[in-house]
Amino acid sequence: MRIGLLSDVHANLEALQAVLKSGHQRGVAQWICLGDLVGYGADPLACIQLVREHCQTVLMGNHDAAVAGLMDTRAFNAVARTAVQWTVEQLSAAERYYLASLPLERSDGIVHCVHAEPHRPAAWGYVADVRAASAALDHTSASLCFVGHSHRAFICARHGDRMDQCTVRSGAVQLSGSARYLANVGSVGQPRDGEWQSCYGIWDQEQHVLELVRCPYDIESTQQKIRAVGLPNFLADRLAQGH
Repeated sequence: MRIGLLSDVHANLEALQAVLKSGHQRGVAQWICLGDLVGYGADPLACIQLVREHCQTVLMGNHDAAVAGLMDTRAFNAVARTAVQWTVEQLSAAERYYLASLPLERSDGIVHCVHAEPHRPAAWGYVADVRAASAALDHTSASLCFVGHSHRAFICARHGDRMDQCTVRSGAVQLSGSARYLANVGSVGQPRDGEWQSCYGIWDQEQHVLELVRCPYDIESTQQKIRAVGLPNFLADRLAQGH
């Protein structure tokens, strides 16, 4: 079976639609969403609905928690706080309750899925490099750990005490039974790794392959929507810059 892994949609409907279409074309049979359905973008309701329709597992991200009223937004920058408040006003109580009901993590002993990092999921720590990936693997016994949150895509492998960076931004990795892996699947709606195209992951369970896939989308339409609803222009401009 091919499992699709997506994260950090951030209310970018065009990007989410493109990723789901790309995954379907590549044979993805099930989807896991690692959180942050909302925040920053102009289509929070449509993205929530699409994720609920297509993803068998959905986790909570920090922007989901903020919109649901579960965390203080004083740690957010001014632009992020503005987007959170705008998003709250677009959603009904039922939709905010759905976001509040999402789990922080899921683990079956073999695969550990979490938005931020497995040690303290609600502290929203970033896994953005090899060193952070190694620390994250110290706090889970799973063979595979999937994260998002940093919007930076990469795959790392631990062979004993050695950590290797296998691929960055895109590419496939042949999984070895003698290693443990952490994959940051990047961001669907707002990549920050120098690449504007959406990113998601595919885990091929039969072929034992893990791949990061980049996917173009209609970025101009997304930018126009952000400006049209009155969200900060910065949120539209940064999409094309990939940071």
